[in-house]
Amino acid sequence: MKEKIVLAYSGGLDTSVCVKWLEEKYNAEVITLTLDLGQRDDFKEIAQRSKATGAAKHYQVDAKEEFISNYVQPSIRANGMYEGKYPLATALGRPLIAEKLVEVAEKEGATAVAHGCTGKGNDQVRMDVTVRSMNPSLKVIAPVREWSMSRDQELIYAKEHGIKINPSNSIFSIDQNLWGRSIESGPLEDPRTEPPNSAFEWVTPPEDAPDTAGYLELGFVDGIPRTVNGVEKDDLELIQYVNEFVGKHGVGIIDHIEDRLVGIKSREVYEAPAGLAITEAHRDLEQLVLTRHELSFKAGVEREWAWLVYSGLWMEPLRFALDSFIRATQRRATGSVKLKLYKGGMRVVGRSSPNSLYNVKLSTFQSGSTFDQSSAVGFIELWGLQSRIAAKKAEEVEAGTNAQEYPKRKPSQTLKQKSK
Repeated sequence: MKEKIVLAYSGGLDTSVCVKWLEEKYNAEVITLTLDLGQRDDFKEIAQRSKATGAAKHYQVDAKEEFISNYVQPSIRANGMYEGKYPLATALGRPLIAEKLVEVAEKEGATAVAHGCTGKGNDQVRMDVTVRSMNPSLKVIAPVREWSMSRDQELIYAKEHGIKINPSNSIFSIDQNLWGRSIESGPLEDPRTEPPNSAFEWVTPPEDAPDTAGYLELGFVDGIPRTVNGVEKDDLELIQYVNEFVGKHGVGIIDHIEDRLVGIKSREVYEAPAGLAITEAHRDLEQLVLTRHELSFKAGVEREWAWLVYSGLWMEPLRFALDSFIRATQRRATGSVKLKLYKGGMRVVGRSSPNSLYNVKLSTFQSGSTFDQSSAVGFIELWGLQSRIAAKKAEEVEAGTNAQEYPKRKPSQTLKQKSK
């Protein structure tokens, strides 16, 4: 009886060649799996291509809603941004693909799963670690990592094995889902080169964006966006609407030097209009409803959360623990935030919440303020107490044996000049 291998299948050159390569090397029956994460592919054509390459069976899973509720929304609550720039779109999608690979493998009685990730990127780690965390008995095979074929060699292999590949007119390598679109390769490998407008599909070049500003008001409930301009929308519709609206105004392009998990610095270009806008609004809402102590601590939690997700540790117990803390902070994250968008620029111009910690009667400079300014004297006395004591002790040390370690403070030249 032949071994069964479940392959994560995109329908492109790499994974199409993988089908035949796995059949030959492992004398295996290959089952392909494609997930719809909102990447706008022709899934009927992908299924036909899978059959044409010789796959024994093909699974197609519409996982958009699951992707949003179990991956994207936790990232929104965590303000998930790797290195403060990348909204983790691909990083969030990979563990879901791995999860479905495991489910199909267990259903089909497969002994291994496979994917088309290279040995240079982060995705191999995300896939391998998640699969083995969920089912350690499954073998994980990465043909592209093993065979070391160049693209030219892959094309020759495909021709020799009768694998028909639709030629791509794009000079870029693209990966996308509903939360973001990554663009690599071609002229982008030179970090000095400005990305051409042809690289982008979701974001209008700022110079071509509307001449009038656009306003977008996002309503959040427990840290999750639920309404747009006062209109309630389901999760998928909301993200799609925000992507289109924000992108139309030239907002959503990210271009930065990224530190890959494998140690390589890479130039990464992304389109993530909804990811940037929703995160900006959510972060601003938190400023309104959380205390300074919560915000300070959560900032560190967010960095660790983003790092764990980026580096393929979605199943790490620490990530679950951080999620528990993050969810606790979101109980008050209900309210609305208004964004103004104009020719590539975006800023918050208004916010409100029933849980707001902002009190106009305390903060106003007008008459009627309830803040007792005389209280500030006692506060300042106590606030600087240790600093004053430390300064006095430093003067005592200066006069002692450690004078060289604590050089005596000298008047500035400006003061000397004025004293003449």
